[in-house]
Amino acid sequence: MTRERPCLLVVDDQPTNIRVLYEIFGADHEVLMATGGAQAVELCRRAAPDLVLLDVAMPDLDGYEVCRRLKADPLTREIPVIFVTGSDTAEDETRGLEAGAVDFISKPVNPAVVRARVRTHLTLKSQADQLRNLAFVDGLTGLANRRRFEAALASEYRICARAGETLALVMLDVDCFKQFNDCYGHQAGDDCLRRVAQALLARMRRPRDLVARYGGEEFVCLIPAIEADAVPDFAEELRAAVAAERIPHLASTCAAVVTVSAGHATDRPATGSGPQDLLKRADQALYAAKRAGRDRVVAAPA
Repeated sequence: MTRERPCLLVVDDQPTNIRVLYEIFGADHEVLMATGGAQAVELCRRAAPDLVLLDVAMPDLDGYEVCRRLKADPLTREIPVIFVTGSDTAEDETRGLEAGAVDFISKPVNPAVVRARVRTHLTLKSQADQLRNLAFVDGLTGLANRRRFEAALASEYRICARAGETLALVMLDVDCFKQFNDCYGHQAGDDCLRRVAQALLARMRRPRDLVARYGGEEFVCLIPAIEADAVPDFAEELRAAVAAERIPHLASTCAAVVTVSAGHATDRPATGSGPQDLLKRADQALYAAKRAGRDRVVAAPA
């Protein structure tokens, strides 16, 4: 998630303490606020702050449990947590670090100290994010790679299950791509895949929408929180976007330009049978589209 300013989540059940930290960081940071542990966990899942400033003593979940839950969830485990608390014994600090925190600051806070420590951990997170992003990016197209897609599929399935949302998956395959390479050469084939990737990426309109290169000439789009009856039109829009690129393909058996076949599947994760079943159904629908003549969209059975 790209932001103009770093985003901090301040978690404390005392509004006065939240106000103090807001006054320190509000001018040059986006500051989110939570007054309870459960609210903090959900905000982290939804808003993905760059860093959490977390109190220990809270009425529902204490800070240690919040930190443990954040570190146990793949969606939030990379968010650094700094405890800001009146509990300042060595035992308290050890317990916080063992729960997964990166630092421990005692109240009342010294503005210069808390600014310096937050700045340090934001820098470290930015560097770590850049390294992680390199591991999750397809080198040819610049899209998310299969590893990134599989992690997102597992996370979004859990999020949609909690929220009662629908999750849709569209798999696409470039038609007659081997013949394209044979006719135009592998360099032209690479250029073709890049143009297909950009055509698909341009149709991802919301922050949680994801398009990835699944492998070879296959792509996959993960669309959470979409109405089930809107999925066929969306999949058709993806197919049409690639055809609209008008990439010549004289060796194709189904059109004079590069086309894609697409299969889509939809699930209600709260009652569904799992992310791998959703993937399998979309894959089967894709192959049904190819068997039916390519350059078309097929829906998986409900």
